[in-house]
Amino acid sequence: MEYVPDAEIWDLYDENRELLGKDHVRGEQLPIDGYHLVVHVWIRNSKGEYLISQRAANRPTFPLMWECVGGSVVKGEDSLLGAIREAKEEVGVDLNLENGQVLFTKTRKIVEGKIFNDILDVWLFEYDGEVDLSNATTDEVAQVAWMDRSQIKELFDADMFVDTLEYFFTEVDKEGI
Repeated sequence: MEYVPDAEIWDLYDENRELLGKDHVRGEQLPIDGYHLVVHVWIRNSKGEYLISQRAANRPTFPLMWECVGGSVVKGEDSLLGAIREAKEEVGVDLNLENGQVLFTKTRKIVEGKIFNDILDVWLFEYDGEVDLSNATTDEVAQVAWMDRSQIKELFDADMFVDTLEYFFTEVDKEGI
């Protein structure tokens, strides 16, 4: 593996989530038998609203679309630490380790015809603190808003919400629960 300054390095796993002992540089083609760990982080307040973020205009995929916090887990992190770091980086929120739970895990080989080779952990954190984007450590997010299920559905129906997050309506905020 060639050293690339400031490159994001991932641990590689097999499809059973066992570490392969190999590093991977983000942006390079993943090996056919190598998977990386990804987190989606849904943040919910005591009113039942979710912290939704709008991707910055300069993002290479889904610019100005709305989504939850998320990203790739970097080398040496586990899923929980990756979720905590992504929340701080993207929306400037310091989540408490004890307030999170994994809702489900999904191994994805191919999504919409593209090789993903990832293991996705979907997290839910309870959080009632302040949200101030000036505390974020990246410029990935243009703005944030607390939204309830119906508001998120409106964004989704208007094609303003990242479509791969459709699972929100059946797996995160299940009606009647």
